[in-house]
Amino acid sequence: MDKSSIHHAGFVSRRRLLQVAAAAGLSAPLGFMGARAWAQGAAPRKFKIAWSPTAVCQSPVSVALEQGFFDRYGLEVERINFSGSTDQLLEAIATGHADGGIGMALRWFKPLEQGFDVKLAVGTHGGCMRLLTARDSDIRQVQDLRGKRVAVTDQASPVKNFFAIRVAQLGIDPEEVDWRQFPQDLFGEALRKGEVDAIAGDDPLLYTLREDNDLQEIATNLEHEYANRTCCVLGLGGKLVREDPDAAAAITRAVIDAQRWTAANPDESARIFAPHIPSKVPAERVAAILRSHTHGHASTGAKLREEVAGYATDLKTIKVLNPNLDVQKYAAAVVPDVLV
Repeated sequence: MDKSSIHHAGFVSRRRLLQVAAAAGLSAPLGFMGARAWAQGAAPRKFKIAWSPTAVCQSPVSVALEQGFFDRYGLEVERINFSGSTDQLLEAIATGHADGGIGMALRWFKPLEQGFDVKLAVGTHGGCMRLLTARDSDIRQVQDLRGKRVAVTDQASPVKNFFAIRVAQLGIDPEEVDWRQFPQDLFGEALRKGEVDAIAGDDPLLYTLREDNDLQEIATNLEHEYANRTCCVLGLGGKLVREDPDAAAAITRAVIDAQRWTAANPDESARIFAPHIPSKVPAERVAAILRSHTHGHASTGAKLREEVAGYATDLKTIKVLNPNLDVQKYAAAVVPDVLV
């Protein structure tokens, strides 16, 4: 899509609405105080969202489509199925092949430091990362990982980075852990064969492995200071945010609405999303996974910048981000105020 043709005719800015209301001696309608409105009768704004139906994190996208949240904000959304890793999804947004998408933040921070033109609009939820071992394992807590073999999808995976941060916080050099690379669908087999001592991955597979194989869960990314921190984010193309802020706000609000609806209605959300998962995870299990996440999180603006700065500080400690990076300036650069 040629973003130079993005138009503003379909949207009325909150500032303009307030100016008109003030000129007429009226108060702005309550429904418009916190949102940008779509002009009735205007053509819908077309938007391409990259999504991966293999991740339960993406379920609110299907919710937004079926429940009409995108329509409510004057958006005509096209889903682009995406089977690659979240760094490839980030590249698709940065190069304009998609207008936005939801991905794991810890995968995106390094490319954003290097100048990828993508902005983080909203933190969508936390809780999809898990560290599992066999029931008879001598690993009982994160600090027991020193000298152990842990399966990860790759050395730059967000899950590997998260648990590397956790061991570093406990005084263990992450290099003292033997991070071994396996395709995630082989994690269970690698653990069963004794090729690794633990597995570190994301949902729905890790939840499924835990339930179906009676594995013990050592840790998740909803513990300690991370209990109220996002792990996944909605990224939008930087050009879109700069040139069509009303559209960026509309997209963000639709996703926030869908996230909150998902949190309040996990069973119905699971019914909507489950048919899209290639591995055919039953809706009842998808609902249980959704309940274990924090889909009502929805951090934006200053709150999201605080979370991003926290992660950036963490990533400096494990030598992923430049040690001289100013995390506050970094957070301000990658997290705009899309809802003002």
